[in-house]
Amino acid sequence: MTQPHDATGPVDLGATQEIAADTEPTWAAAPRTASTPPPADHWWTGGSEAAPTTPGAPVPPVPPVLPSTSAAAAAPRPPRRGPGWAALLLVAGLCTLLAGLGGGLLGGWLAAHGQLGFTSTTSTKSAGPAPTAGAGATTRPEGSIANIAATAMPSVVTIKVEAADGSGTGSGWVYDDKGHIVTNNHVVASAASGGKITVVLSNGKQAAATIVGRDPAYDIAVIKVDRTDLKALPIGNSKDVVVGDEVIAVGAPLGLESTVTSGIVSALDRPVAAGDAQDTSFINAIQTDAAINPGNSGGPLLNMSGEVIGVNSAIATAPGTGTSGTAGNIGVGFAIPSAQVQKTVEQLLTNGKAVHPIIGVYLDQQYDGEGVRILSDTANGRPAVNPGGPADKAGLKPGDVILSLNGKPVTNPDALVVGIRALDVGDKVTLTVRRDGKDQDVTMVLEASSD
Repeated sequence: MTQPHDATGPVDLGATQEIAADTEPTWAAAPRTASTPPPADHWWTGGSEAAPTTPGAPVPPVPPVLPSTSAAAAAPRPPRRGPGWAALLLVAGLCTLLAGLGGGLLGGWLAAHGQLGFTSTTSTKSAGPAPTAGAGATTRPEGSIANIAATAMPSVVTIKVEAADGSGTGSGWVYDDKGHIVTNNHVVASAASGGKITVVLSNGKQAAATIVGRDPAYDIAVIKVDRTDLKALPIGNSKDVVVGDEVIAVGAPLGLESTVTSGIVSALDRPVAAGDAQDTSFINAIQTDAAINPGNSGGPLLNMSGEVIGVNSAIATAPGTGTSGTAGNIGVGFAIPSAQVQKTVEQLLTNGKAVHPIIGVYLDQQYDGEGVRILSDTANGRPAVNPGGPADKAGLKPGDVILSLNGKPVTNPDALVVGIRALDVGDKVTLTVRRDGKDQDVTMVLEASSD
């Protein structure tokens, strides 16, 4: 199974990305590693990047790693998912860093040989009482880390997954009073085709869980337990967050349940792409220096009001660590903003799947000039500009260079993809495009991907 940013391996962006907002940045699941851009024909192909050794050479971006550890040996898995650039409707890819999908499944998968039992032995009717807040909720000042952590802890869970290819551990949090729990897709993906998911509450009680819906592109999943007595965490508005705000991460890093770490928001709108060529997630991330490690994936990032403002999903690792599994927290972690999380969760609860906005173009991953360039030829046998798509309707052509999205410069395919993915289907966007040395603004309406 993939771990929240399970594998500590770096994830690369595919060389060719399809925008229409179809290219996505690559990051490793938490903890995952950030990596260099993938091959030219895959928007989301992952790849590790080593720091340059030539004096004066630019330092490559630090690859994010997915925080996850294996149940038995804490062996992180390689960065996960990333749709190949074959998907014509992909958004432009964002960072070249491989951000491991947010703290993904804690335990790297135990190399399980033989079929694991998939029938849960946990009885939800005899699961016992719901957890209650700890002493800090009453003995420490309101708004203090101790008070917030004690109050939130009953709503944060550890998720254990067993599947044919192994087992792993991640984190999650209670979304509502109907038993729905939010986590990262990479935490539960391996159990989607047959496996057992067990939710462990902060008081040690267990309950079997089933998957309600999951979305690899945003690395969000919703699971459900047969309990209605669990307290939901309040959700804050990630759009109100500013750099320097204090934050608290809660989860089960390295299998250590009910762990609390704190820090600040160190950056916003960080383009992150995590996963491999087949399973890549794109995140317009909140960056934090709060310690996030394998197993933190899926857990909440809280503000100082105790509200969820993000879901921990990936971490950065130093260049050269690759997928060795030795990478851990270095003070650069990434969380999916609550605005995106809430939107995706509601779509999964309503339709069982999420909607992805696109502009309908393939990007050239080999281009290193200003902005990002649409392929001048076909991509995987498909036109570089999707016929009838938003970009085609707006008059974009193969070889056009996109300089900015809604006035914000785009410096690489990942940034464009993440920027588009952070918007909604139906939104009108303005791109500044250069053709034959002349710049012009074009507008288009984002459409839903057909995948």
